[in-house]
Amino acid sequence: MFSLLSATLLAMQPAPTEQRAAQQPTTQRAPDAIDSVVATQMARREIVGLSLAIIDDGRVVETRAYGTITRGGTDRVTPSTLFQAGSISKPVSALAALQLVDQGALSLDDNVNDKLRAWRVPDNPFTQQEPVTLRRLLSHTAGLTVHGFPGYAVGAAVPSVPDVLDGRGNTGAVRVNVLPGSIWRYSGGGYTVMQQLVVDVSGVPFPTHLRDRVLQPLGMEHSSFEQPLPAARAAQTASGHLLNRQPVPGRWHVYPEMAAAGLWTTPTDLARYAIGVQQMFAGKSSVLSADMTRQMLTEQKSGYGLGPAVASSGATLRFHHNGRDEGFDASLVAYAQSGDGAVVMINGNDNSRAVNRIIDAIAKARQWPDWEAPKPEMVARAPRTSRLPDEVSGRYEFQNNNMLTLFVQDGVLFTDVNGLRDEDWIPTADGRLVSTDRAVSFRPVRDTRGAITGVAWTSPNGTTRQIPRIGPLFTVSAGRDPDPHFTVRFDSARVHLATGGAAVTGSPLLTEGARAVFTRPTMDFANVSARQFVISEDVRGRGIERHGHAIVRVAHYRLQTAGGERLVIVHVDADGRVADFDVVSR
Repeated sequence: MFSLLSATLLAMQPAPTEQRAAQQPTTQRAPDAIDSVVATQMARREIVGLSLAIIDDGRVVETRAYGTITRGGTDRVTPSTLFQAGSISKPVSALAALQLVDQGALSLDDNVNDKLRAWRVPDNPFTQQEPVTLRRLLSHTAGLTVHGFPGYAVGAAVPSVPDVLDGRGNTGAVRVNVLPGSIWRYSGGGYTVMQQLVVDVSGVPFPTHLRDRVLQPLGMEHSSFEQPLPAARAAQTASGHLLNRQPVPGRWHVYPEMAAAGLWTTPTDLARYAIGVQQMFAGKSSVLSADMTRQMLTEQKSGYGLGPAVASSGATLRFHHNGRDEGFDASLVAYAQSGDGAVVMINGNDNSRAVNRIIDAIAKARQWPDWEAPKPEMVARAPRTSRLPDEVSGRYEFQNNNMLTLFVQDGVLFTDVNGLRDEDWIPTADGRLVSTDRAVSFRPVRDTRGAITGVAWTSPNGTTRQIPRIGPLFTVSAGRDPDPHFTVRFDSARVHLATGGAAVTGSPLLTEGARAVFTRPTMDFANVSARQFVISEDVRGRGIERHGHAIVRVAHYRLQTAGGERLVIVHVDADGRVADFDVVSR
């Protein structure tokens, strides 16, 4: 549900004054190539505000800010405007735990239950074989559940960290359900365990400990893990905006899961974190020893060190991390030895490649070592009469629970991401569709009748994989329902989903995977006044899976609700149960 490349609701168009503000940097200087890329991405993706910092030779050499702190507002983003860092909180907070290892108060490889006091990892057959350790917590290999956290509305009751860990907040209990050390699986839950560990060992509240031991020593004077922020700092914040480009109610969410998602900061301060790590790596910092820093930047599994993600090696070793909170996205990348790097933060959620394109523009302008920015393939275009764009228009399962949406407008095929145009594709003389943005292409895969059942997707490294077709867009005309019995079952299932809780966990109309995931009420299914079947597609054998269940059919419905029209794609397993659903915009 709500996949990274699928659309949710059609985004609202920004006012012309906002576009003009977004396309001009706040500093008075001649616009350059970076500004041009920023302006294009902000306009195309309707990003309200953006701030960035550039690192060169271990120094912050530039800060730039664009746009406004809220849609329709006049207050401009400045380099001092605070943004939520999302998961970039993880590598920053990891420094506190690694400091305790440096000091001998913690061990990377001992059972964390030896030091936990206010809460302990529940024992089970997996933990009896292998312990949960700090190394595994920091590298996402502890076997713990809960990927991430939605946060809490401003003014809502906020649970304690032990309550979060035991599932008494708005997420499930954090538990070991695979053998620790056996796999890499991203876990914000694991970092919340680490947060409690740091508090139990230090005896100091987490925001205070991080302020005194990490933020202040690194010169991150505008940053704080306080949740919620005190009034003086809250006045310096940007307002978050959702995937549908609407503002977050209350401006932002509160995260008691501070180590995983609770850092308020600026790109300049995150650049100071990166410079601090560069100095630690060189043995020129008292914050963390060079030996511990090298362990931190050594891959443990699946491209992750002890906090940051890592890439390359030797002189081009770099560390990086992305972040998302409700209404905020961010990206950080830096080289351990050369002293290069950049941070980009926006006050919106955006599932396109916009932030990556801005990082690429900075890398090109600053001539980063060993950085390979995407380059589009030079191809011969097909005749304008080519039918390929219209034929391939539709939705595809790009990855598990991650849809690729292709839409045609004015004869141009593009990737639709959350209702907005992203990547353009041109038909070629050899029957492919090629990106105008990078060296990626695909060609349709057809069955014996000539119907498109997927695409063969070729990545920049030359590898090709099959991406199955889910079905058409909602631009098709409504047809005859081939299975009215299932539609009646779906009507009952969506009532269960709208109710949540026991109505979901006890529903025989949902798969086991769906019952485990959708325990919170699904507001898109609340107060439905009318339902219309649109189309369904048999996808048996295409390899589509949702929440652990193979999908054999996908049905499309229009729902009229008190909140407006909802376009819903329902994924059905072989037993006729609902395995997943997507709310889309086209």
